[in-house]
Amino acid sequence: MDMESMRLRIQELEERLSQVSTPTSSAPSVTSNSNLNLPWRSRDQVTSTLGVVRSVAHKNRVFGQSHWISSFTLFRDIIEMIEPFMRDDSSKMLFGVQRAKVLARTIKARRAPLWPLVPTTDLPPKHICDVLVDGYLRTIETLYRIVHIPSFRKDYEAAWDPEAQPDTGFMVQLKLILAIGATLYDSTFSMRTEATRWVYEAQSWLMSPAFKSKLGICFIQNNILVLIARELVDVGGELIWISAGAVVRSAVYVGLHKDPAQLRNMSVLDAEMRRRLWNTILEVSLQSSLVSGGPCFIQMNEFDTQPPGNYDDEDLDAVEPMSKPSDHYTQSSVAIALRQTFPARLGVVKFLNDLFSSGTYEETLRLDGELRQAYRDVRRKLQSTSGTAQTKPREFELQAVDFVLHRYISSLHVPYFSASLHGAAYAYTRKSVVESSLKLWSLAGSTRVMTSNPSFPYIEGDLPRLCRCGSGFFRAFAFQSASLLGVELRALHQEDSISEVNIRPDLVNIVDDAADWYLHCIRAGETGIKGYMLLNLLAAQIDALKRDVPKEEIPLILITAAERAEGECLPLLEELADCKKPDEEVDPFVNMDFQQSAGYLEDWDTLMADVFNLGSGTQWDSFLT
Repeated sequence: MDMESMRLRIQELEERLSQVSTPTSSAPSVTSNSNLNLPWRSRDQVTSTLGVVRSVAHKNRVFGQSHWISSFTLFRDIIEMIEPFMRDDSSKMLFGVQRAKVLARTIKARRAPLWPLVPTTDLPPKHICDVLVDGYLRTIETLYRIVHIPSFRKDYEAAWDPEAQPDTGFMVQLKLILAIGATLYDSTFSMRTEATRWVYEAQSWLMSPAFKSKLGICFIQNNILVLIARELVDVGGELIWISAGAVVRSAVYVGLHKDPAQLRNMSVLDAEMRRRLWNTILEVSLQSSLVSGGPCFIQMNEFDTQPPGNYDDEDLDAVEPMSKPSDHYTQSSVAIALRQTFPARLGVVKFLNDLFSSGTYEETLRLDGELRQAYRDVRRKLQSTSGTAQTKPREFELQAVDFVLHRYISSLHVPYFSASLHGAAYAYTRKSVVESSLKLWSLAGSTRVMTSNPSFPYIEGDLPRLCRCGSGFFRAFAFQSASLLGVELRALHQEDSISEVNIRPDLVNIVDDAADWYLHCIRAGETGIKGYMLLNLLAAQIDALKRDVPKEEIPLILITAAERAEGECLPLLEELADCKKPDEEVDPFVNMDFQQSAGYLEDWDTLMADVFNLGSGTQWDSFLT
């Protein structure tokens, strides 16, 4: 830790100490000179003795209730039991975490090309590109309408002409589509390095100085695509919310927030593309707010652009295109359906993440009712659309709509989930979180199905593969749903009135199943192991409760589980990092100074120790701000 970091840390601790040294009966008032200007409330001031986290201060950031870290309080007891072992420099568990940290950095460094990276016309063989393009078009493009498919395919085929000189903007667009499609290419995301390079190329082009001359529809399309690709490929995906704000402003600058009917005369194709792009920008902005825990700076009264029309893409090439009836399925049906739920979902995100949200349970229930009604309406509409087998919603589309809507339902109730485990007043929340989490986990795909019957090869669906190989929205919420189900199972074992026979069978194996799933994520290129460790710790704790193990013996059981989890993960990370050569073993940790644990354990140390406070209680109260 350098001197400046240490100085800031000491200053922060002194400020916290001064706050605790002056007891007060009311919450501190908002000060005008505060950079964050946060009206914080202690746990007791929120909901009596049942804590509800309103926002989370972690390092130099503040997250709203929709961020995954808000649910981390559910694992405080586990962290408290293993923390003493993490503080021991001779701990095998500590060594494993340090080793994994260095390996992760090595892997990421080898994947990342030099920056800036000038876009090129180099492409994989056409038969591979065809597969990647098809993967994108049948999945992400059905949810977030970005390109006009016939126009894109025409330019795509032309790009293979040896005499052609494709436009740079189109080549950037094509490579972003290839990068997104690569997450679905195979079960191990074998094209991750290529996908990372394509994202870097696009980011370099988008950030080049000649900005104003490029500001148009293609530029907006590529900006949206790079947000989605960065998240799925994990290239700075945690900062998507910041970049999404810039895309919203770029779209407003070119008038996408105004309905084309109010603008100059334009073709139906141009008008529909503007509506589609604005619709997608709303979706991406809202989704990034949900994932990041940041407020969504969008108001329904700040735009009048109508939802996309019910057209198939080929219809828009006609001289006078006619939209299809609302009950007829088209390539825009899913995007239109999600737009119908947008006001309800926007209300949820604002309730969770806005600075001055009321945060009352009554408001939670009201928003829950609106969201569920909107969900029922669009689900019924999609299932009842007319058309042939080729012109009805695909399995991925229906699953993705279910996933998205259940994610918002779960996020709405998670802040009260901890309280619901200790009081009947929030029983509806407990039921909602468990049911939505079960739905999310079933959609993400069970590894038991993948390996249960070798005689019948398992064909992985697009959504399960996207959850496992892609990063961001889909994988993060698949993992969180499994974690919440594990917490529910733990709570059932802790309730004296619940016998083993009354434990829900659909929950019994959920944590082990999730741990196996997370291991598959690591095989597909995920470099973080803390999620896998947490699932194994939770499984070990549940097993100890099931066997009535004495409380004082549980910490050792947890440490053993953590060390075993590290032992399973490290060989996979070493393989990804290519640390071992066929004829020799190379250990990059021989000369490593493990006394400098603060640098290698920055994320773990801050999150686990400082956040969860294992001392006087000061840091824990500060954490619940």
